[in-house]
Amino acid sequence: MNVTIYDVAREANVSMATVSRVVNGNPNVKPSTRKKVLEVIERLGYRPNAVARGLASKKTTTVGVIIPDISSIFFAEMARGIEDIATMYKYNIILSNSDQNKEKELHLLNTMLAKQVDGILFMGGDVTEEHVEQFKKSDVPIVLAATIEKNNIIPSVNIDYEQAAYDAVHMLIEKGHKRIAYVTGPLNDPINGLKKLAGYRRALEEANIAYDDELVVEGDYTYDSGIEAYDKLAELAERPTAIFVGTDEMALGVIHGAQDRGVRIPDELEVVGFDNTRLATMVRPKLTTVVQPMYDIGAVAMRLLTKYMNKEHVDNHIVVLPHRIEYRDSTK
Repeated sequence: MNVTIYDVAREANVSMATVSRVVNGNPNVKPSTRKKVLEVIERLGYRPNAVARGLASKKTTTVGVIIPDISSIFFAEMARGIEDIATMYKYNIILSNSDQNKEKELHLLNTMLAKQVDGILFMGGDVTEEHVEQFKKSDVPIVLAATIEKNNIIPSVNIDYEQAAYDAVHMLIEKGHKRIAYVTGPLNDPINGLKKLAGYRRALEEANIAYDDELVVEGDYTYDSGIEAYDKLAELAERPTAIFVGTDEMALGVIHGAQDRGVRIPDELEVVGFDNTRLATMVRPKLTTVVQPMYDIGAVAMRLLTKYMNKEHVDNHIVVLPHRIEYRDSTK
């Protein structure tokens, strides 16, 4: 039989209100009474009912996290940052995998709200008008992490993806490359597609290098799509001498696709990835990559959400974290 708050109150010879104050850490309880109640709780094995507590306080201390792909190293590191800060502020996490499918994302949003979460973190994916309308109708705060909403209405935490892509391509141009390919994520993705493509094009334009559609190959973030992308580039009459890749996982595919064809890296082809996941140091040669602080994005997004949930002052609802390039062996 489940032990109830009534059982604890009766055993400790106190009111249920006193037990509730002890459980919730209310300081207005005599130390001797608190000690007695805690001893009874321990002896009876009482566990507070989170749902009942949520109904009473109108808070469940639960945060919903919608993540595109839980198996992705990128999002796993971000989720760790979220979890660490959530634990620090005594929030529980409900994690859901959306497969970056709009209908599933919208369904998960409704499901999270039905579970009476106190806030939602939405990670990755394209934020459409339908998403924004759903966010606006929500009665809990929502923060975006590693994705953007074009009008900057919804609070978010990111890096400057366009500038980061520009910096990577500009670095390759400074090394003397003029034929630089870009292996991108899906071009309907506002970050791994459009933002990074804009940075790539801006770097070429500033260097008076003509943009060539043949040098832009669309992948789907995966290792296999990186191999397929290099296979397409290898069929060009004039192959690229350097490749900027939108994610580290695709960059590994590019490197292995090139090596399978006997191309020496970095002597014959320089490759730059994006994210700085653990994969960057597992490939040989080790991958030069743009450092996107995944853990920090998750941690800062969770902290921003706690401020909204607790009605704290927020200086800036759009947070842009710094990026840098980590130079390794896939470039000279």
